[in-house]
Amino acid sequence: MGETTKLANLIDPEVLANYIDKKLIDKIVFAPLAEVDTTLVGAPGDTIKFPSYSYIGAADDLTEGSAISTVSLNASSVSVAIKEAGKGVEITDKAILSAYGDPVEEIASQLLKSMADKVDIDFLATMNSAASTMTVSGVSTVLDISNSLEKFGEDIDGQKALLVPPALYTKIRNTKDWAPASEFAAGALVRGAVGQLFGCDIMVSNRLTTSGNAYIVKPGALRLILKRDTLLEADRDILRRVNVYTATKHFVTYLYNESGLIKLTA
Repeated sequence: MGETTKLANLIDPEVLANYIDKKLIDKIVFAPLAEVDTTLVGAPGDTIKFPSYSYIGAADDLTEGSAISTVSLNASSVSVAIKEAGKGVEITDKAILSAYGDPVEEIASQLLKSMADKVDIDFLATMNSAASTMTVSGVSTVLDISNSLEKFGEDIDGQKALLVPPALYTKIRNTKDWAPASEFAAGALVRGAVGQLFGCDIMVSNRLTTSGNAYIVKPGALRLILKRDTLLEADRDILRRVNVYTATKHFVTYLYNESGLIKLTA
């Protein structure tokens, strides 16, 4: 006699959790601009401290036989608290067993998208609220963007991304300095870049329309700290014949290198 297929065989929480963990970083839009830190996974505590060292200054001129002057190395630290985010899905027995398509795959896909969206939302909030970010006011034209790059000083070269709302993208696309994605796709810094301007890969985000801000970000300016692998739990209401699946993630987004971010206010 063959084995009976049970609902537990159709949706395996451990399998879905592993799927979400493997695909999550690829799904996060801002992941290419961030360093992913997993050093806290499995470690106690919910707060991480980042050291910040003050520059000791340029070297001094020396004369023969003179002593080298010494200075103190001053350090401060910034504490970042890990946060928890989660989402749940309900599905009936009938939907699992009788639905057209693959509801199991859909649950995995939806939970993955939900987690990735949350991380991207937090990245934007981190960039927007950073107190000491280099800020340029009144940016509304391509010339304003060009002028704002001087904030990087001698570090102006290198890869960087320009995150803009749709309205600003329209202005950029209609200028002579605009280069379509087809001309540099192989060397693009970020997935989904729609073009390039002044050496910046351009990303368009609907989430920027509420604030009107735009951002120029260098790789490594942001950091994604993961505290625990995705936890996917399952429960069942036997009276309603409903299955509940919840996914949770402990993480925090952080502005690690403030000199790698320029905030362009509307």
